[in-house]
Amino acid sequence: MTREHKDAKELGDETPVYVISIAAELAGMHPQTLRQYDRLGLVSPGRSSGRGRRYSLRDIVLLRTIAKLTNDGINLAGIARIMELEATVARLDGEVAQLRQEVNALLAENPPKSLVIYRPENQ
Repeated sequence: MTREHKDAKELGDETPVYVISIAAELAGMHPQTLRQYDRLGLVSPGRSSGRGRRYSLRDIVLLRTIAKLTNDGINLAGIARIMELEATVARLDGEVAQLRQEVNALLAENPPKSLVIYRPENQ
């Protein structure tokens, strides 16, 4: 394990610490591919004070996922759409979890006296 890798583990998965050459090596890609993915918005690395790209462990996992999808025959536009849909699903999962907590809290405060089961009339 490299020193940078140990430092990244201590800092967290989202801390941008890897320079482009190391990130490319860890992702199994050429640095120019990482630049292209950045231009296309598939991955958004952090920037150092000198404007150099800095990649996090999360970015590297994302790059490996992109590589797998391209190897499966999905083009970059399709990958962008998949990533957009996955982000939407994650956001909605969070909203559902929050709403479940709110419903459970309301039920705890006001337990139902009887349970009415709704059945559509056409059944």
